[in-house]
Amino acid sequence: MTVFFPLDTARLRLQVDEKRKSKTTHMVLLEIIKEEGLLAPYRGWFPVISSLCCSNFVYFYTFNSLKAVWVKGQRSTTGKDLVVGFVAGVVNVLLTTPLWVVNTRLKLQGAKFRNEDIVPTNYKGIIDAFHQIIRDEGILALWNGTFPSLLLVFNPAIQFMFYEGLKRQLLKKQMKLSSLDVFIIGAVAKAIATTVTYPMQTVQSILRVSARVFSTFSQTTF
Repeated sequence: MTVFFPLDTARLRLQVDEKRKSKTTHMVLLEIIKEEGLLAPYRGWFPVISSLCCSNFVYFYTFNSLKAVWVKGQRSTTGKDLVVGFVAGVVNVLLTTPLWVVNTRLKLQGAKFRNEDIVPTNYKGIIDAFHQIIRDEGILALWNGTFPSLLLVFNPAIQFMFYEGLKRQLLKKQMKLSSLDVFIIGAVAKAIATTVTYPMQTVQSILRVSARVFSTFSQTTF
């Protein structure tokens, strides 16, 4: 995540700031560095990494626990992998969405937007962001974007379905998977899942920033 963090920053800017003229990743990154400083692409790194650690713990713990209970030593199937992945994703979304709402706002704080409808924030950190959001917008604002997030649980579910399926197919032809094999099937599975669910990721990012931005976005784009 640290290695590819600037790319994630560019993705988020393109999703939220629809009035930005530059539409390519490298041009957006160059604009950010020029206007906001060399370290701007890494703004919000700590809250994102913290949220990612919590989110991955919840997801993988739930996924493997449910799989262990359901499969019970039997051979797993693609359908079971999809169902288990979906349930684990729902649990993860309901527990960790507040963290992602906060880290999305912190990541965009101080950014120079082309869209004047985006309301700037002034958070001192993760705890202060939680406090201000609850005080100014109500506690339910921490779950902004939950609906598209629930739909996006299909992302890891689809990812794991393809990952487990590809792994089983390779293991039929060879006794052991190499690190390269794992890397390739993981990349392919994630690429498929991301492509299928990307439109909902865009809506999710906008909702996490603010409901007002989404309202403006829906009027100008949809």
